[in-house]
Formats: sequence, C-alpha cells, structure tokens
Amino acid sequence: MQILKSGLRHFRNRDMKVYTKDSEKFLYDYLNSSSPTGFEAEGQKKWVEYVNQYTDEWHLDNYGSAYAIINPGQEFKVVIEAHADEIAWYVNYIDDKGFISVIRNGGSDHLIAPSKKVRIFTKDKVVKGVFGWPAIHTRRGDKSKLSPTLDNIFIDVGAKDKDEVLEMGIRVGNVVTFEDELHELNDRYFTGRALDNRMGGFCIAQVARLLHENKVKLPYSLYVVNAVQEEIGLRGAQMIADTIQPNVAIITDVCHDTNTPLINKKVQGDTHAGKGPSLTNAPAVHTKLLQLIMDTADDNEIPYQRAASSRSTGTDTDAFAYSNGGVPSALISLPLRYMHTTVEMAHKDDVANVTKLIYETLLKIENNHNFKYF
Repeated sequence: MQILKSGLRHFRNRDMKVYTKDSEKFLYDYLNSSSPTGFEAEGQKKWVEYVNQYTDEWHLDNYGSAYAIINPGQEFKVVIEAHADEIAWYVNYIDDKGFISVIRNGGSDHLIAPSKKVRIFTKDKVVKGVFGWPAIHTRRGDKSKLSPTLDNIFIDVGAKDKDEVLEMGIRVGNVVTFEDELHELNDRYFTGRALDNRMGGFCIAQVARLLHENKVKLPYSLYVVNAVQEEIGLRGAQMIADTIQPNVAIITDVCHDTNTPLINKKVQGDTHAGKGPSLTNAPAVHTKLLQLIMDTADDNEIPYQRAASSRSTGTDTDAFAYSNGGVPSALISLPLRYMHTTVEMAHKDDVANVTKLIYETLLKIENNHNFKYF
C-alpha cells in the first residue's frame, strides 16, 4: 500500500488524498474567517461556496446552520455534522475614558486575553483593538492585579474617550474575536484560533469532495451539516435535527490531547494528538453505530483511540441523539491541544484520518440500515 504524505493510504484504488492545493486554500480561507456564535455568516458563506461544488443542493436555516445534500429525496437520511461557531466576546460596557469591558460569548478564557489583538465587529466595519494589561512593574504587591478576571480585563481601541469610541461605531452588543490566524507548526500541526470546530467543518467538506470525485453512489440521502451555536448549548444542532429528521447522525468535534502538561489523565482520559481520532462511549452514543465505526477503522487500518463520557458528550451528538424520538448517533473526535485558546493545535494526520473514517463508514451504511438496540 502506498503511504501518502498526509498519513492516509489508498484502499481498494480509491483516491483518499485529503490535502490538495484547493482543499488547503479552502482550509486557510475558512479558518481565518470570523464565525463567532450568533454571527457565523462570514464563515458559513465560505463553507457553502466550497461544499456546493460537490453536492446536489444546499440550504440555510433561519439561524444560519448550513447543510448540503448528496442524493436528495431518499427516505433514509444520514447526517455528518460539525459546528461552525467560534468562542468570542460581547462589548458590555464603555467607560468615560474609552476603555471597553466585555462578557463571554461562549467559553472564552479571560486568562489568555491580556495582550491579545482583537477585532470588534460594528454595523459597518471592523475596528481593531487590544486587550490591555498593566505592566508587571506596576502590579507588584497589589493582589487585585495579579491575574486577569472577567471584572478587570478591558479592550483599548486607542480612543481618547467614550465619545470617540462611539464615533468608531462601537456599541454595546458588538461581537469581538481574537485576531490570530491559522499557520503550521513543525510541518506536523495546524495551529491557530477556532480549530474548534471549523476543522471538523473542513473534514466533512472533504468527505463530500471525495465522494464526488470517486463517483460514489450512496443508497441514501447524505446531509452534510455545518451547525451554528454549539458553543452556547448545542442550539443550532437542536434546530437542524428537527428540520432534517435524520435516521443516523455521525458528529465530529474536538477533544483534549491530554498528553500536554497540567492535565490529569485520570480525569480527562488518555488521548494523544497524532494517534488517530477518538471514539467515545457515552449514553448518547449508539452502541451499534459506534461498533460499525470501530469495525470500519479496523478494516481500513485507521488508527483510533477510545474515550468515555459519564453523562453527556458536551457536543452536538447529544442534540441529534435525543431529537425526533431518538436518532442513532456517534461521535468522532479530533484530538486538540490548548482548546479555547488562540493556539489550538491539531495534528495533520488526525485531521486526515477523521476524514477518512467518516468517508469509509458512510460506505458501510446501507439503505434502511438496522440500528435496532437488540
């Protein structure tokens, strides 16, 4: 078997090259766009434009979840899904001196905010700013300034007062994202902000491309879904699951690489970037569908790791599984370092193998596949 640079192999003469010149251009365009929770339009436009080349039709719901369909109109419907939104901030208060206080939009980490560059999205334009922070010399002996909190972090846009901030078009409720963009590290990792979970959006887009280029005829309708508002409670997935009413759902999201410092493996499990996708056992994960995915990985020599969640997975898997009277659902996770920071890291081979595992699993699902519990 020929081993590809991306870490994938050719099986049964199928073209499984995930990284192409065009796909990498899409990856950078998509991940460098802005897609904060509730304001995902910029990223969704780029995703739809790309996926539309390889699918039969696409749709958008009222809150921005996008889905494209391959072989529409079939009674049996299969979903592959990622979420499109990134964590962010909201402008919450502007003081008389022109400094801006924020609240979270999703699970943003106040500890990493100081000294970060930001983009504030006003009605008509983007205003740049920074999270300021007092110099170390001025903080000695003052316990109230030893570490950042939601109460003391602030954005500086270089304005002389509140009136100038307002003249810039900045208002309470404007959304704020970090400025960091995607790049490669050691020719082995992608690193940047918001790999969670637009890297999953890249993976399912490549599945659609590979199905198209390999001329695969599926016996069911495949819905390729990029949902919004996962970061604030799986809301986009809840809505789109009710719209599509699928028979099966395969969700991809990120999980923690627990082999970096300061993480307790006894609590978080043992997952390592570069060793393959992580497959989760959890109440929402359908045992027969999970077994099909594991068998598919074994049959195609795709490395994978195991994980467990005691109650919920905390991903869109839960929303799909518990919708419409119960939808057989499973989770394929991409190991990620430094989640919810601006330097999230994903191994290139893991991204490729997540894509391949979803693709190969789809080929094993038959029309009216029997996922009865026993």
